Amino acid sequence: MFASPITTVAPTSQGKVRDLYDLGDQLLLVATDRISAFDYILPDEIPNKGRVLTQLSVFWFQLLEGVVENHLISTDVADLPQAFQPFASWLRGRFMLVRKAEMFPVECIVRGYLAGSGLAEYQKSGTVCGIALPEGLVNSSKLPQPLFTPSTKADIGGHDENISFERCAQIVGEEDAQELSRLSTQIYSTAADYAAERGIIIADTKFEFGRIGDAIILGDEVLTPDSSRFWPADLYEPGKSQPSFDKQYVRDWLSANWDKQGEPPYLPEDVIRRTAEKYEQAFEMITGRTLEV
Repeated sequence: MFASPITTVAPTSQGKVRDLYDLGDQLLLVATDRISAFDYILPDEIPNKGRVLTQLSVFWFQLLEGVVENHLISTDVADLPQAFQPFASWLRGRFMLVRKAEMFPVECIVRGYLAGSGLAEYQKSGTVCGIALPEGLVNSSKLPQPLFTPSTKADIGGHDENISFERCAQIVGEEDAQELSRLSTQIYSTAADYAAERGIIIADTKFEFGRIGDAIILGDEVLTPDSSRFWPADLYEPGKSQPSFDKQYVRDWLSANWDKQGEPPYLPEDVIRRTAEKYEQAFEMITGRTLEV
């Protein structure tokens, strides 16, 4: 397991960024400052990154309550179990107490612009995840409509794989696949319109859904720089890669300085600092608030 500042309680499980604690009828999700790139967890941390992910997710959960239910119960340190109280100052702003849900075994990706693996596929075949698109699109083109392009969920160190809607329906069932597609595109469109008014383009994002009883609920993190591509609207220019508010500084430095073999290297201080600044800038532009640290 990765080292945690919480020394008296072991996480039930750990992801690339989050530590999860099973509290019986609830879960405690803690967003660390770990950062991953190219499916590797890096040896450095990005200061306050976990707080950005948590507080931005909470903001979106609250904004989207009229669109979809979510798993959030509390972010108040007073509601933490006694075993976690000695670590309250570190946990403040970076944890969520949530309801348990049976999570769907797919990631629900929505693409509003042509970028990343979607761009690479389009350049080869004119499709994105097998969906045919008009000719003449270029790097970062806005798509005619948002696309639901699900993927598998890989374990740490593995690679998520894009799958067709038909394959998604085989995994979760036709009715649930249709509802996941509807919810994903509705959430994306609602959030993209909101962010655009604040100077940020949400190029694409991924959601995770679960079921509590008969209800499908939104879980995990939502519309953060870790799960989305955020572009500054005032610098948007189709035909090239866009500057971003996510970990692009990290990806670019690693691509130039590491062959992706063996353990990833330590990051320079300026890459860490600029990445932290971009995460906080995205938070402040979207929410209109200063990050709680």
